[in-house]
Formats: sequence, C-alpha cells, structure tokens
Amino acid sequence: MTLTTPLRAALSVVLLAGFYVLALGLIGVLGGLTFVAVTEGRVGPALQLGVLTLVSVTGVVLALVRVTRAARAAGRGEAGILLTRQDAPELWRHLHEVARIVRTRMPDEVRLVPEVNAAVSEDTRFLGLVGGRRRLYLGVPLLQGLTVGQVRSVLAHELGHYSSAHTRLAPVAYRGREAVLATVAELHDNVVGKVLERYAYLYLLVSAAVSRSQELEADRLSVAAAGRDVAQGALRELPVLDAAWDTYLGQYVSIGLRHGYAPTSAGFFAGFGAMLAARTEELGRLRTQAPLARQSRWDSHPPIAARVEAMEAMPDAGFAVHDTRPATRLVAGFDRVAATVVDAAFEFRGVPQRLEWAPLVALSVGKHTEEVAAGFLETVARLAQRPSADVPLLLDLLTAGWFAELARAVAPGEPAEEAADHTRYLIRTAFQVEAVRSGAGTWQGSWAGPAMVVAPNGAVLDIAQVAELASTTQGVPAARKWLEAAGVLAPTIAG
Repeated sequence: MTLTTPLRAALSVVLLAGFYVLALGLIGVLGGLTFVAVTEGRVGPALQLGVLTLVSVTGVVLALVRVTRAARAAGRGEAGILLTRQDAPELWRHLHEVARIVRTRMPDEVRLVPEVNAAVSEDTRFLGLVGGRRRLYLGVPLLQGLTVGQVRSVLAHELGHYSSAHTRLAPVAYRGREAVLATVAELHDNVVGKVLERYAYLYLLVSAAVSRSQELEADRLSVAAAGRDVAQGALRELPVLDAAWDTYLGQYVSIGLRHGYAPTSAGFFAGFGAMLAARTEELGRLRTQAPLARQSRWDSHPPIAARVEAMEAMPDAGFAVHDTRPATRLVAGFDRVAATVVDAAFEFRGVPQRLEWAPLVALSVGKHTEEVAAGFLETVARLAQRPSADVPLLLDLLTAGWFAELARAVAPGEPAEEAADHTRYLIRTAFQVEAVRSGAGTWQGSWAGPAMVVAPNGAVLDIAQVAELASTTQGVPAARKWLEAAGVLAPTIAG
C-alpha cells in the first residue's frame, strides 16, 4: 500500500515520539540494572552501569537543550527585509491570485532574502495543529534571473505547501531531525547511542520521503497556477541560477573580501544582474544540459529531472500567455529595495573599504595575482639557486628548457598535462603582474569572464597567448620580444 503524504507525515511524527520513548526506555533499563547490581552488592558492575546511565541521560538532555537554544536563537530575528504591498503591489496581486487558485490563506509577510531560494514558514502551536503567522521568503537573485511568469510558478509552489498544511508539520519535522541527530551525536560512543542510531536511520528515511512527497504535491499546484511549460521552465532555471550565483560570489565578491574590499550596497546585486546579462551564451549552454536525475534516499527534494517529468502528468491550467517580463518588475524601485537587503543581511565586519566594482576588481585582483606570482617566483628562485627571482630570470630558465622542472616543482604529484596547464597559468600571472607594475597595463574587470590587463589605449593585452609561447623553448624569444615591445620589460641590450 502506498502511503499518502498526510499519513507519511503522521508516521514521521509518531516515529519522532518513538525515538525518545525508546531512548528513555533504554535509560530506564540501564537504571533498573544499576539498581539490581547495587542491591546485590556488585560494586563494579553497579558503578559501570551507573556511569553509563548518567552519560546517557546527560547526552539526551544536552542534545535537547542545544536544539532548543538553536531554535530560540533562530527566532530572535527575521531574515531579509519586509516587502509590503506598497513596495510591491504587483507581486502581492499575483500572491492573491495564486492563493485563490491553490485554496489557501495568504502569507502575512513577504521577505526578500539574498539567496537563490524561495521558502515559506508558519508559526504554529500544539505540534502544528493550530496555524499562525505565515511568512514567504523570496530570494533577490530569483527575481533577477526569472521571468514574471516563472516567479508566479514559484509562488504557487510555495503557497502550495500552505495549502496542503505542509508548513504545520515542518517545524516539528525540522526540529525533530535536529534533535535526533544531536542525540545520536552525543551518545555515539555507548550502547544506547548504537541502538538509537538504527532507529534514527529509519526516522530520517521516512522524514526525507515525506519531504519529497510534499514537493511533488506543491509542484502540482505550481502547474495549476502558471501552466506546465512555465513551471517546468522555472524548475530548469534554478540550477542555472545556482551556478551563476556561486560564480558571482566566488569570482567577484569573495576575492574582494579576502583583500579587504566589498561592493557598495547598490552595487552588490547590480553586479549579479550585470553578470547575468553579460554571460547569456554561457548560461545558455548550461540550460541545454540535462537536469540532475540522481537521487539519494536521504534527499529532501526529488531531482529536478524527476519533477519536470512528473509535471507531464499533472493537469495543465492551459495559460496561453507567459509573462516574460523580468521578475524585477514585480518590485517597485527594485534596485533601491535590493540595496536595503544587502544592508540588512551583510555587516561586512572587518572590511575597511566599500567600493564601486571597477576599483574593487582592480585592487582585489591586483593583490591576488601579486600573491600568486610572488609564490611562483619563489619557486623559480629556488630552482635557479638564487636569493630572489623576477620575470627576466624566469625567461632565462624557460630558454634553458626548464619548463618541465618548473611544472614538477609547482605541481608535485599531479599528472603531467595538469601540471603543465597550471605552470602556464602561473607564467601568465607573473607576466600580468609585471605588466601592471611596469605601467604597461592596468586591471579591468569583465562580467563576461576573468579580469583582463589592458594597455593605456584600452586594448586588451593578450598575455595568455604570450605565456603559451613562453612554455616552449623555441617560443621564449618571441615571448620576450612581445613583452619588450609592449613595455612590460626593458629592451635587451645586445652585445
């Protein structure tokens, strides 16, 4: 018999209660055995059993206290910023329409958050039997990357969790998982913990299955409110936006933070929007890739491929028009509102400077490449048995056919091809740093790819090609000549 989602959810709650009944039962048995050992005068076993009982009780109590404190800490403040009806009248209009379609009460609050995500929560009482204040969390990057129609699909999915009362049991299920894992972690070294580990395995399996069923139910309402094609398109777009957001944080924001620079509040999300606009071709290639199909029994969500396929059998609302306007249109004064999300979410402690993107990229990339080049030239100096090294000495070693030795030194144990690629990257970096140091070029950021070194006239210096030349003995003279002609190196004096 296939269990419905409500029955699975009820089973999950029953199993959670059973976990602690079992834990207390095991502790009670240990306590009873301790008492028997004491009455029979068996001091050694009594002491061992008593210590085990005390450790087990302490472990359960500590786990529950830790989870309770974490829950209280999480509830001290709400994430993101409040988005009122006055801030986003069109967004709230879509919410009203979607709530009517999925037959549920509206969220009381909408909050913008700095994530590629959307979620709902509900303050509940009496183990979720009585509902309370509802909140919808909507990620700014979602609004930047999706269309109005696709966001409508997302809204329907999230409100669908309300419609099926998923959010009523969500706090119980979430805290339950945290409590179970914390308890097992506290007791993993004793016999009680070993028994509870087996039970926890069953509980977590059921909990994950419940969550996956809830996602498919919410998808059904997403199709009903936005149409199958739009709902499927929104799902397929999520991993693309995830990848873009990771690239943005890793290649632009993080490198600045490592060197003490952060974008301005207005520039933070504006930068992500600029990167999305500049990388349409790259994002298009990501969209052509098949969505993730692998699934673990522990996953809380079915894979996107399975969800897209399941939508084929779901009733389609038959919407003839897909609103393809950028979803940022749903929020009046989007740029201003997005900047307030940055101020609320990020404190940038210890960051001395907030900069516009152009100087931020120039300074942070400059410092990063200087560090990389300095480490590489230390290796060059060590190979050449010199106290220090510079680009002319590097070229001398390459002229002498030392590229393979350099590759082994900078990437020991790596396959030859990978070591060679890494060495070419380091040579390029050393040339770039020298170009900037000499005044032959400056760093210029690019939303379409890595930062570039450009000449005073704005022309891009093709230093990657020069590094490729320098990686072969016969190509080093041409590379040296190019560097001298570009003003990166002083001309070699003959004779």
